[in-house]
Amino acid sequence: MNYKLDFIRSQFPALDKDWTYFDNAGGSQTLQSVAERISDYLLTSNVQLGASYNVSQESGSRVNQGFDFGKELVNAKHRSEVIYGSSTTMLLQQLSKSLVQTFQEGDEVIVTNVDHEANVGPWLEMQDAGVNIKFWEVNKETFELELDKLSELITEKTKLVAVTHASNVLGTIMPIKEIAELVHDAGALLCVDAVAFAPHRLIDVQELDVDFYVFSFYKVYGPHYSLLYCKQEILECIPGINHFFIGNEEGAYKMQPGNANFELSYGYLGYKDYLEACYSEHFDQSAKTFREKAVKVYDLFADHEEQLSKKFIEFLKTKPNVKIIGSEEWDKDIRVPTISFIVNGTKSDEIPIQVDEYMIGIRYGDFYARRLIESLDLMDNQGIIRVSMVHYNSLTEVDQLIQVLDQII
Repeated sequence: MNYKLDFIRSQFPALDKDWTYFDNAGGSQTLQSVAERISDYLLTSNVQLGASYNVSQESGSRVNQGFDFGKELVNAKHRSEVIYGSSTTMLLQQLSKSLVQTFQEGDEVIVTNVDHEANVGPWLEMQDAGVNIKFWEVNKETFELELDKLSELITEKTKLVAVTHASNVLGTIMPIKEIAELVHDAGALLCVDAVAFAPHRLIDVQELDVDFYVFSFYKVYGPHYSLLYCKQEILECIPGINHFFIGNEEGAYKMQPGNANFELSYGYLGYKDYLEACYSEHFDQSAKTFREKAVKVYDLFADHEEQLSKKFIEFLKTKPNVKIIGSEEWDKDIRVPTISFIVNGTKSDEIPIQVDEYMIGIRYGDFYARRLIESLDLMDNQGIIRVSMVHYNSLTEVDQLIQVLDQII
């Protein structure tokens, strides 16, 4: 299959500029189609919802379309399972404030020392209510979270396990379906942070059988907005955090204080436009549903990203003074193209500033996975250097980065 990278890149106006973007895990570039829908909403239908007049009815329809797309994108069973909010961090804070009301003193929650702090900190706050927190810790030699270690941590008091779908530092893809089976067999709930996974692979919350699943649109080619999936039967049983008169009949709205952001909810439909267009560019019209088309398009993306990972990892492995922090495999089933490394004898903050001169954007630090960087004793090293690629990056761009790094390290 001929991967039509020129078409793909043409959908992102920022890519027509001079910079090469390899900090995509921090935030991807935004689609033209997303910006156009946001602009159109604000300029033609920016009124409050729920009124009888025509423009309000149109506005409500548009916002509902946005929620319909959220349901499609993650393959939720019901639209009411989809909650929108300002950020993944805020959505998880809101979720924890609801769930803690259902826990008892002595109950247990398991978190990892690999996750972004957004999926750790809110659960740690439950300690104030007498909930015990356990850490599922990474193997410092293999950089893996081992399932047998999770099994040892789970007890009859375990109420929740919080884990990442893909580490924003290590790039490792976690076996979420297998973890869900383990967690559910113990009668506990599973919360998955997919911020670093969602830009790379199609999500299917029903197949994964997760209870809570969250990610940010601005990491997936859209605006600064986020989605939380909450399984219907759980949503109906947990306390809402909206106004006292907002009950279960309001669905996800009970977990969403105030209104959704209208223009961003509607605007993210631009990502659906893009996926549909990518399908039309690459395939015949045999697929009928959006999900069928999305499966094929995401497979294309994954194959291309695997080639990006392979080229960059093969280069790093030629450098005896470089240590890859994560798997040295480039297999798309093992990792996403978020690749971290350190250079022996060099602080991590010394490298990106030299790369800046070539108008290539990479980054250093802990990336809010502070507990992971601390556990690996890399804080004094200024964390790690991270190169995070997505499907719109090219092999030529990887070659350019390699040429620059070859001189520096």
